[in-house]
Amino acid sequence: MLRGWPHSRAGFFADAEAFLMKNAKVNLCLQASPVDGSLLLEDCNPESDFQDWSWQGSSLVNRGTQSCLSAAEADRVQMSLCGSTGYVSWDCSNSLLSPLGSSQGYLVANKKGVALSNVRGLKAQWQDAADGSVCEEEAAEAEQDRYFTAALASTHMYDPTAGNVTLALGIDQVELEELLWFFRREDPSTWNYSILALSFVAMILGLLLLSINIVRNRKRKIHMYREAEQTVQQAELEAKQALMPVQEYSPAEPQKQEPVPQGQRSGEVVVQWKDGTTTSLYAERPEDAT
Repeated sequence: MLRGWPHSRAGFFADAEAFLMKNAKVNLCLQASPVDGSLLLEDCNPESDFQDWSWQGSSLVNRGTQSCLSAAEADRVQMSLCGSTGYVSWDCSNSLLSPLGSSQGYLVANKKGVALSNVRGLKAQWQDAADGSVCEEEAAEAEQDRYFTAALASTHMYDPTAGNVTLALGIDQVELEELLWFFRREDPSTWNYSILALSFVAMILGLLLLSINIVRNRKRKIHMYREAEQTVQQAELEAKQALMPVQEYSPAEPQKQEPVPQGQRSGEVVVQWKDGTTTSLYAERPEDAT
Protein backbone atom coordinates (compact mmCIF):
# COMPACT_ATOMS: atom_id res chain seq x y z
CA MET A 1 0.00 0.00 0.00
CA LEU A 2 1.12 3.47 -0.79
CA ARG A 3 0.54 6.76 0.88
CA GLY A 4 1.26 9.99 -0.97
CA TRP A 5 0.70 13.68 -0.59
CA PRO A 6 -0.05 15.19 -3.99
CA HIS A 7 0.81 18.44 -5.68
CA SER A 8 -2.84 19.50 -5.69
CA ARG A 9 -6.15 18.60 -4.12
CA ALA A 10 -7.23 16.65 -7.20
CA GLY A 11 -3.90 14.84 -7.20
CA PHE A 12 -4.44 14.03 -3.55
CA PHE A 13 -7.43 11.86 -4.44
CA ALA A 14 -5.53 10.22 -7.29
CA ASP A 15 -2.62 9.35 -4.96
CA ALA A 16 -4.78 8.19 -2.05
CA GLU A 17 -3.99 4.96 -0.30
CA ALA A 18 -4.49 2.05 -2.69
CA PHE A 19 -5.66 -1.43 -1.77
CA LEU A 20 -6.68 -4.69 -3.36
CA MET A 21 -10.30 -5.84 -3.46
CA LYS A 22 -10.25 -9.60 -2.82
CA ASN A 23 -13.41 -11.65 -2.73
CA ALA A 24 -13.67 -13.78 0.43
CA LYS A 25 -15.23 -16.72 -1.45
CA VAL A 26 -13.04 -17.20 -4.53
CA ASN A 27 -9.87 -15.49 -3.17
CA LEU A 28 -9.47 -13.58 -6.43
CA CYS A 29 -9.01 -9.84 -6.82
CA LEU A 30 -11.20 -7.41 -8.70
CA GLN A 31 -9.42 -6.07 -11.80
CA ALA A 32 -10.57 -3.37 -14.20
CA SER A 33 -10.13 -3.95 -17.91
CA PRO A 34 -8.33 -1.09 -19.72
CA VAL A 35 -10.11 -1.96 -22.98
CA ASP A 36 -13.88 -1.95 -22.48
CA GLY A 37 -14.30 -1.01 -18.82
CA SER A 38 -15.43 -4.48 -17.81
CA LEU A 39 -14.46 -6.12 -14.52
CA LEU A 40 -12.58 -9.38 -14.07
CA LEU A 41 -11.58 -11.62 -11.20
CA GLU A 42 -7.89 -12.48 -11.43
CA ASP A 43 -5.10 -13.73 -9.17
CA CYS A 44 -4.09 -10.99 -6.78
CA ASN A 45 -1.10 -8.97 -7.99
CA PRO A 46 -0.09 -5.99 -5.84
CA GLU A 47 2.09 -4.69 -8.69
CA SER A 48 -0.86 -4.26 -11.08
CA ASP A 49 -2.35 -0.77 -11.21
CA PHE A 50 -5.57 -2.25 -12.58
CA GLN A 51 -6.08 -4.06 -9.26
CA ASP A 52 -5.37 -0.97 -7.15
CA TRP A 53 -8.47 0.72 -5.76
CA SER A 54 -8.90 3.75 -3.58
CA TRP A 55 -11.78 5.59 -1.98
CA GLN A 56 -12.71 9.07 -3.17
CA GLY A 57 -15.42 9.92 -0.76
CA SER A 58 -17.94 7.15 -1.38
CA SER A 59 -16.62 6.26 -4.85
CA LEU A 60 -14.19 3.45 -5.67
CA VAL A 61 -11.55 4.62 -8.15
CA ASN A 62 -9.28 2.28 -10.10
CA ARG A 63 -5.72 3.56 -10.33
CA GLY A 64 -5.01 1.94 -13.70
CA THR A 65 -8.03 3.31 -15.55
CA GLN A 66 -8.69 6.41 -13.39
CA SER A 67 -12.39 5.57 -13.57
CA CYS A 68 -14.97 4.67 -10.93
CA LEU A 69 -16.81 1.48 -10.12
CA SER A 70 -20.37 1.94 -11.38
CA ALA A 71 -23.66 0.07 -11.27
CA ALA A 72 -25.19 1.48 -14.44
CA GLU A 73 -27.67 -1.36 -14.90
CA ALA A 74 -29.61 -3.60 -12.59
CA ASP A 75 -27.52 -6.69 -13.30
CA ARG A 76 -24.28 -5.21 -14.59
CA VAL A 77 -21.31 -3.57 -12.87
CA GLN A 78 -18.67 -1.78 -14.93
CA MET A 79 -16.18 1.07 -14.90
CA SER A 80 -17.45 4.58 -15.74
CA LEU A 81 -16.18 8.11 -15.59
CA CYS A 82 -16.29 9.35 -12.06
CA GLY A 83 -18.36 12.41 -13.07
CA SER A 84 -20.88 10.45 -15.11
CA THR A 85 -24.46 9.75 -14.18
CA GLY A 86 -25.34 6.48 -12.54
CA TYR A 87 -24.60 4.80 -9.25
CA VAL A 88 -20.91 5.52 -8.82
CA SER A 89 -21.20 5.89 -5.04
CA TRP A 90 -21.13 2.86 -2.80
CA ASP A 91 -22.24 2.11 0.70
CA CYS A 92 -19.78 -0.10 2.58
CA SER A 93 -20.78 -2.01 5.70
CA ASN A 94 -19.48 -5.29 7.14
CA SER A 95 -17.40 -5.93 4.01
CA LEU A 96 -20.53 -5.62 1.85
CA LEU A 97 -20.73 -3.13 -1.03
CA SER A 98 -24.03 -1.86 -2.33
CA PRO A 99 -24.86 1.07 -4.68
CA LEU A 100 -25.63 4.12 -2.61
CA GLY A 101 -29.27 5.18 -2.98
CA SER A 102 -30.30 1.99 -4.74
CA SER A 103 -31.87 -1.31 -3.72
CA GLN A 104 -30.23 -3.39 -6.45
CA GLY A 105 -28.39 -5.60 -3.96
CA TYR A 106 -24.74 -6.22 -3.17
CA LEU A 107 -21.62 -6.58 -5.26
CA VAL A 108 -20.97 -10.35 -5.55
CA ALA A 109 -18.51 -12.56 -7.43
CA ASN A 110 -19.76 -14.98 -10.09
CA LYS A 111 -18.31 -17.05 -12.92
CA LYS A 112 -18.35 -14.14 -15.38
CA GLY A 113 -16.86 -11.61 -12.97
CA VAL A 114 -19.00 -9.52 -10.68
CA ALA A 115 -22.68 -8.60 -10.54
CA LEU A 116 -25.33 -7.32 -8.17
CA SER A 117 -27.29 -9.75 -6.06
CA ASN A 118 -29.18 -9.92 -2.78
CA VAL A 119 -26.83 -12.66 -1.52
CA ARG A 120 -25.01 -11.71 1.68
CA GLY A 121 -22.62 -14.67 1.96
CA LEU A 122 -18.89 -14.89 1.32
CA LYS A 123 -19.43 -14.08 -2.35
CA ALA A 124 -20.53 -10.59 -1.33
CA GLN A 125 -17.69 -9.92 1.12
CA TRP A 126 -14.67 -7.95 -0.10
CA GLN A 127 -11.35 -7.76 1.70
CA ASP A 128 -7.95 -6.16 1.21
CA ALA A 129 -4.63 -7.97 0.88
CA ALA A 130 -4.37 -8.34 4.67
CA ASP A 131 -7.86 -9.94 4.84
CA GLY A 132 -9.28 -6.79 6.36
CA SER A 133 -12.55 -5.25 5.29
CA VAL A 134 -12.51 -2.70 2.48
CA CYS A 135 -14.81 -0.66 4.69
CA GLU A 136 -11.85 -0.12 7.03
CA GLU A 137 -9.97 1.36 4.08
CA GLU A 138 -12.87 3.78 3.54
CA ALA A 139 -12.74 4.85 7.19
CA ALA A 140 -8.97 5.33 7.02
CA GLU A 141 -9.32 7.40 3.86
CA ALA A 142 -11.96 9.61 5.49
CA GLU A 143 -9.68 10.14 8.47
CA GLN A 144 -6.81 11.08 6.15
CA ASP A 145 -9.04 13.58 4.36
CA ARG A 146 -9.94 15.22 7.66
CA TYR A 147 -6.29 15.38 8.67
CA PHE A 148 -5.30 16.97 5.36
CA THR A 149 -8.04 19.55 5.63
CA ALA A 150 -7.08 20.40 9.19
CA ALA A 151 -3.42 20.70 8.20
CA LEU A 152 -4.22 23.15 5.42
CA ALA A 153 -6.61 25.14 7.58
CA SER A 154 -3.98 25.50 10.31
CA THR A 155 -1.51 27.05 7.87
CA HIS A 156 -3.87 29.33 5.93
CA MET A 157 -4.19 33.03 6.70
CA TYR A 158 -6.91 34.89 4.91
CA ASP A 159 -6.09 38.39 3.73
CA PRO A 160 -9.40 40.29 3.41
CA THR A 161 -7.75 43.10 1.45
CA ALA A 162 -6.02 40.92 -1.11
CA GLY A 163 -8.96 38.55 -1.52
CA ASN A 164 -6.77 35.44 -1.85
CA VAL A 165 -5.24 32.75 0.39
CA THR A 166 -1.67 33.12 1.65
CA LEU A 167 0.30 31.16 4.20
CA ALA A 168 1.60 32.37 7.53
CA LEU A 169 5.04 30.93 6.68
CA GLY A 170 5.37 33.02 3.54
CA ILE A 171 4.97 30.17 1.02
CA ASP A 172 2.07 29.43 -1.26
CA GLN A 173 -0.28 26.48 -1.09
CA VAL A 174 1.38 24.47 -3.89
CA GLU A 175 4.78 24.58 -2.20
CA LEU A 176 3.24 23.56 1.11
CA GLU A 177 1.52 20.57 -0.44
CA GLU A 178 4.79 19.54 -2.10
CA LEU A 179 6.50 19.65 1.29
CA LEU A 180 3.71 17.63 2.86
CA TRP A 181 3.99 15.06 0.10
CA PHE A 182 7.77 14.88 0.53
CA PHE A 183 7.68 14.31 4.27
CA ARG A 184 4.68 11.95 4.24
CA ARG A 185 5.44 9.63 1.35
CA GLU A 186 6.96 7.01 3.72
CA ASP A 187 9.26 5.40 1.17
CA PRO A 188 10.57 2.22 2.87
CA SER A 189 13.27 1.45 0.30
CA THR A 190 16.16 2.79 2.39
CA TRP A 191 14.98 0.94 5.48
CA ASN A 192 14.49 -2.31 3.54
CA TYR A 193 17.97 -2.10 1.99
CA SER A 194 19.49 -1.39 5.41
CA ILE A 195 17.77 -4.39 6.97
CA LEU A 196 18.90 -6.56 4.05
CA ALA A 197 22.52 -5.43 4.47
CA LEU A 198 22.40 -6.04 8.23
CA SER A 199 20.94 -9.50 7.65
CA PHE A 200 23.76 -10.32 5.21
CA VAL A 201 26.40 -9.13 7.69
CA ALA A 202 24.78 -11.15 10.48
CA MET A 203 24.78 -14.26 8.28
CA ILE A 204 28.50 -13.85 7.43
CA LEU A 205 29.33 -13.31 11.11
CA GLY A 206 27.34 -16.39 12.09
CA LEU A 207 29.14 -18.55 9.51
CA LEU A 208 32.51 -17.23 10.72
CA LEU A 209 31.71 -18.03 14.35
CA LEU A 210 30.47 -21.48 13.35
CA SER A 211 33.70 -22.29 11.47
CA ILE A 212 35.84 -21.08 14.40
CA ASN A 213 33.84 -23.24 16.79
CA ILE A 214 34.25 -26.31 14.56
CA VAL A 215 38.05 -25.82 14.34
CA ARG A 216 38.35 -25.38 18.11
CA ASN A 217 36.30 -28.49 18.82
CA ARG A 218 38.46 -30.50 16.44
CA LYS A 219 41.66 -29.29 18.08
CA ARG A 220 40.26 -30.02 21.54
CA LYS A 221 39.37 -33.59 20.54
CA ILE A 222 42.85 -34.16 19.09
CA HIS A 223 44.45 -32.82 22.28
CA MET A 224 42.26 -35.04 24.47
CA TYR A 225 43.13 -38.09 22.33
CA ARG A 226 46.85 -37.41 22.65
CA GLU A 227 46.57 -36.95 26.41
CA ALA A 228 44.68 -40.23 26.71
CA GLU A 229 47.33 -41.99 24.62
CA GLN A 230 50.14 -40.59 26.78
CA THR A 231 48.28 -41.66 29.93
CA VAL A 232 47.98 -45.23 28.64
CA GLN A 233 51.65 -45.34 27.73
CA GLN A 234 52.63 -43.98 31.16
CA ALA A 235 50.46 -46.58 32.87
CA GLU A 236 52.05 -49.37 30.85
CA LEU A 237 55.53 -48.09 31.70
CA GLU A 238 54.73 -47.92 35.43
CA ALA A 239 53.32 -51.46 35.30
CA LYS A 240 56.52 -52.76 33.71
CA GLN A 241 58.67 -50.97 36.32
CA ALA A 242 56.58 -52.49 39.11
CA LEU A 243 57.14 -56.01 37.77
CA MET A 244 60.96 -55.71 37.50
CA PRO A 245 61.79 -56.10 41.29
CA VAL A 246 59.56 -59.16 41.47
CA GLN A 247 61.53 -60.76 38.69
CA GLU A 248 64.83 -59.90 40.42
CA TYR A 249 63.82 -61.64 43.68
CA SER A 250 62.06 -64.55 42.05
CA PRO A 251 63.23 -68.06 43.05
CA ALA A 252 66.46 -69.04 41.40
CA GLU A 253 66.54 -71.64 38.78
CA PRO A 254 67.18 -75.16 40.05
CA GLN A 255 70.87 -75.79 40.39
CA LYS A 256 72.29 -78.01 37.83
CA GLN A 257 73.46 -81.32 39.14
CA GLU A 258 77.17 -81.56 39.32
CA PRO A 259 78.57 -84.23 37.20
CA VAL A 260 79.63 -87.36 38.95
CA PRO A 261 83.43 -87.39 39.40
CA GLN A 262 85.31 -89.83 37.33
CA GLY A 263 85.85 -93.11 39.02
CA GLN A 264 82.74 -92.75 41.14
CA ARG A 265 79.92 -95.09 40.51
CA SER A 266 76.34 -94.12 40.57
CA GLY A 267 74.74 -94.75 43.96
CA GLU A 268 78.08 -94.72 45.82
CA VAL A 269 78.20 -92.59 49.00
CA VAL A 270 81.32 -90.43 49.15
CA VAL A 271 82.61 -88.48 52.16
CA GLN A 272 84.81 -85.44 51.71
CA TRP A 273 87.14 -84.85 54.63
CA LYS A 274 88.54 -81.55 55.85
CA ASP A 275 91.92 -82.22 54.32
CA GLY A 276 90.26 -82.46 50.96
CA THR A 277 90.43 -86.20 50.58
CA THR A 278 87.36 -88.15 49.67
CA THR A 279 86.69 -91.72 50.57
CA SER A 280 83.82 -94.05 49.94
CA LEU A 281 81.60 -94.58 52.97
CA TYR A 282 81.16 -98.19 52.20
CA ALA A 283 84.23 -99.90 50.94
CA GLU A 284 83.59 -102.30 48.17
CA ARG A 285 84.26 -105.79 49.16
CA PRO A 286 85.61 -108.17 46.62
CA GLU A 287 83.19 -110.77 45.39
CA ASP A 288 85.50 -113.60 46.30
CA ALA A 289 85.42 -112.61 49.96
CA THR A 290 81.93 -113.93 50.31
